[in-house]
Amino acid sequence: MNRSHKIWTAWLVVVAITAMAVTHVAMAAAPNASPPGTDAIAPATPAPAGDATAAAEPTEPATDAQAPVAAPDTRALDEEIQSIKKDVVDLNRDLFVLEEELLFPANTQVAVFLSMDVGEFFALDTVELRVDDKQVTKYLYTPREAEALLKGGVQRLYLGNLRVGNHELVALFTGKGPNGQDYSRGAQLKFEKAVGAKYLELKISDRQRKRQPEFEIKDWE
Repeated sequence: MNRSHKIWTAWLVVVAITAMAVTHVAMAAAPNASPPGTDAIAPATPAPAGDATAAAEPTEPATDAQAPVAAPDTRALDEEIQSIKKDVVDLNRDLFVLEEELLFPANTQVAVFLSMDVGEFFALDTVELRVDDKQVTKYLYTPREAEALLKGGVQRLYLGNLRVGNHELVALFTGKGPNGQDYSRGAQLKFEKAVGAKYLELKISDRQRKRQPEFEIKDWE
């Protein structure tokens, strides 16, 4: 069974479980309808002809009418719905992990992360990554995303596969430099990919002495 077939099979399992959960909830929430005619009051039996006493007595209304049905307690149903939701979330998470393991095996996996320690000399707009002179990703940042990085966030910018051997990573950064001017810089790193996952970090920081931003690529050994 190839990777695509395994992923599709897992997704079909998620869809089937979700559909069964929705059907179960709908059936449990539906009110119990009573058969037509069961709540009707039986008509009074007419008195036989010629019976004056029975005719003189007024007919008493029926007193055995069905009492109103109390509203069902939905607490158990709510708990069951929450349990089903949690199961679906857990299954989606496991499916995501399985998909990454199938698409990016540990023996060939390479991941590139981005972190920032700036704010005075550089405002990030875009980052472009090239591996072995081939563009693998280009990311345009929104103001909210750039702000999250400035507050200490770390972004997984790229995840891919590389064969064992020597490679070169080039990162191109564009944004606003000192005094709000357009700024473009690059950084490169030659590294060796061994058997096992490889992790690299793009780090942008302020260089106080030169009053310029600094761009570097670190290899997480």
